[in-house]
Amino acid sequence: MANGGAGGQRGRPGYSRQQVIAAAVEEFNVHGYEATSMGALAKTLGISKSAIYHHVDSKEQILQEATDLALVSLGAVVAEAQELPGGALEQLRYVITGSVKVLCERQPEVTLLLRLRGNSEAEVEAMEKRRGLTRAMIDLVRRAQEEGGVRGDVDPGFAGRIIFGAVNSIADWYEPNGRFTPEEIAQQTLAVVALGLRNRR
Repeated sequence: MANGGAGGQRGRPGYSRQQVIAAAVEEFNVHGYEATSMGALAKTLGISKSAIYHHVDSKEQILQEATDLALVSLGAVVAEAQELPGGALEQLRYVITGSVKVLCERQPEVTLLLRLRGNSEAEVEAMEKRRGLTRAMIDLVRRAQEEGGVRGDVDPGFAGRIIFGAVNSIADWYEPNGRFTPEEIAQQTLAVVALGLRNRR
């Protein structure tokens, strides 16, 4: 009974698991993933490290779960686009606007994903999944070119990376209560990208 009571002390943190992960992501984005220790996170939250370990097993687990939130959401956009009845150009538009909306909704997690350097197995895995999304974008551009919806004199690999670069840059300046809504940002991003990709037949 005494051991059970002692073990129960770990079950009394002042934060939920979701709050701990959100706070950790914020610390990672401000100070860097490598530079943020569990001790520093505990100090920021004003709780003990054991209270954090009640919710998560390691810093790597936090990283994996946070980046998975971004990756799963972005992957869902690509999957949904592939089910659209239109051609590749329509799918490309959907991925662009959908990715912008995910970034706005998951800004902290996407920011963390974009800042990974591959210094751990968890980072390498997340970065490979991120590259998979880029490859999907490149494939959409290539297919849209073949269908005549996108100009053919632009390299699809270059275009795909530029598109994601434009979308990802929004993470640096988007403000939830700012001038533009996620929908407005998505449509304006699409309009700007379309200017460069439109087939001038």
